[in-house]
Amino acid sequence: MPKDFEITGVLDHIWSLSSAEDIFTYLLMPYEQEVLNVSRLHIMKRFGQYIKEVDLDGMSEDDVFLEARQALKKAYDDFCQSTPLQEKVFKVFHDEAEKHAARFVGIDSLTLASD
Repeated sequence: MPKDFEITGVLDHIWSLSSAEDIFTYLLMPYEQEVLNVSRLHIMKRFGQYIKEVDLDGMSEDDVFLEARQALKKAYDDFCQSTPLQEKVFKVFHDEAEKHAARFVGIDSLTLASD
């Protein structure tokens, strides 16, 4: 594990990095560049969501590192198995789904026009 966390803390160090590739490298996670090229923002957003779900209080920096690594792996795997459109990480995807549902007319609600 990189020893930079001894000065700033694992999460502070992660948040200071400037690219997804830097975060993957810091957390010692292999990745395919093609996956990052397509889903980088989605993976990073999901990574942040997964990290927020973990109670990191009282954990050692080693354990925080392992939890962060696990969260990144989980987020990355989500987008290896699926697409950004299917995962709907960002609000814009939810808004579009709601608009689509509101425009949908079920076949059972259709009636024949009377002459």
